[in-house]
Amino acid sequence: MRHTSQQASTKTLADLYRALDRAEAVTITYLDQDGTESVRTVEPYDIRTTKSGRIEVRAMCRLRNEARGFLVHKIVSYTLHRSAFVLTRPEATTPAGAVVVVRSPAQLIARELGRDYLPARRIDQTHTSLAA
Repeated sequence: MRHTSQQASTKTLADLYRALDRAEAVTITYLDQDGTESVRTVEPYDIRTTKSGRIEVRAMCRLRNEARGFLVHKIVSYTLHRSAFVLTRPEATTPAGAVVVVRSPAQLIARELGRDYLPARRIDQTHTSLAA
């Protein structure tokens, strides 16, 4: 069992990406909204950032038998397993191209920097409101 407070968050993300790529289950100890800890075995299929900038692991929860989202900063500890996925995940309901899939810590950092520092709209010479 690896405790997230005793390692860098990039190590936690790298381990979760590895489980996602290998299609292997992960048991997590997770802090619920009310502050209680719950232990879940999950099958991660996506890691994304929320609009508030938090990193979320989308996974099939074996306890609930449905897709759930788990915020990485609320994962207290985790254990990687070598057991393969057993649950079927639902089909994507988002149109193609609407979600950017990030598969490595380097891509996640580039995505976050792009989201935070690039302008929301295209800027060209006709935008006089931006002149100093």
